Amino acid sequence: MESNQHREPWNKGKLVGQKPPLKPKDIWAIRINLQNAHQVRDLAMFNLAIDSKLRGCDLVNLRVRDIAHGNQVLARAMVVQRKTQRPVQFELTEPTRAAVTAWIEKAKLRPEQCLFPSRLAKSPHVSTRQYARIVHHWVAAIGLDPTVYGTHTMRRTKATLIYKRTKNLRAVQILLGHSKLESTVRYLGIEVDDALEISEQTEI
Repeated sequence: MESNQHREPWNKGKLVGQKPPLKPKDIWAIRINLQNAHQVRDLAMFNLAIDSKLRGCDLVNLRVRDIAHGNQVLARAMVVQRKTQRPVQFELTEPTRAAVTAWIEKAKLRPEQCLFPSRLAKSPHVSTRQYARIVHHWVAAIGLDPTVYGTHTMRRTKATLIYKRTKNLRAVQILLGHSKLESTVRYLGIEVDDALEISEQTEI
């Protein structure tokens, strides 16, 4: 029995359960689905999750004042990440600002309130577990396997698209709020794909 306590975990150093990003067509499918179902909160949450690239814990902790001044939703915002205590900035695109404005108005939220309040009296905002369930509903509704996608899918989606279009790792590192470039490389899972792509394009 003693030896068991010193065994290394099987997944040490491995990327286990890396959640894939959504493809652009999936993003549009989810958006259209939420718009058609008049799910005002979920549309605001989905758009903001994609734009902000925040971890789930930071997304659910957002307050109205973090992303709006008066009744004006900002084009850019900054939050201090809970995990690293480092500030990270993000943009809010036009569709996101419209969706968030509609949600704030519908829910009659005040500046100091959480952007996504919980329905439970004892919690000020939706929990990360609840957010994970919501993400599963979004992906299942458009026919994707909810066990494959998760809250990190939302964080990785835009970052991955930016990297694929620009190959600018440093920009993605800043947007994700990573302190080390290696974290970003690992997070995007790009090494193998990129190495093969470069190799394929190299004529000998």
